[in-house]
Amino acid sequence: MPFPALASAILATITLCYVGLCAGQPFAACRKCRGFGFKVTINRRGKAKRGKGCRRCHGHGIRIRRGRHLWNLWRRTHERGTRPTPATRTRTESRPWL
Repeated sequence: MPFPALASAILATITLCYVGLCAGQPFAACRKCRGFGFKVTINRRGKAKRGKGCRRCHGHGIRIRRGRHLWNLWRRTHERGTRPTPATRTRTESRPWL
């Protein structure tokens, strides 16, 4: 394989792996607090102690991956653009339990 073909195959593989990761695990540990939800501080005796809550994840310890965030934005835009109007909606679409 020539170099451009190999590079594009590697890039496609990495992209597909990241898409699978975003689909399977949409959330990851916060990079600032490492998933604790707060900053760990050390007191004068060298003992670890709970610090302030993390401002980036608001104390949850998780963040949404960028790929999953982009996917959610795209789906939301798609659903808003293809939503049926009230005039074209049938009886079963308005009440799915019938």
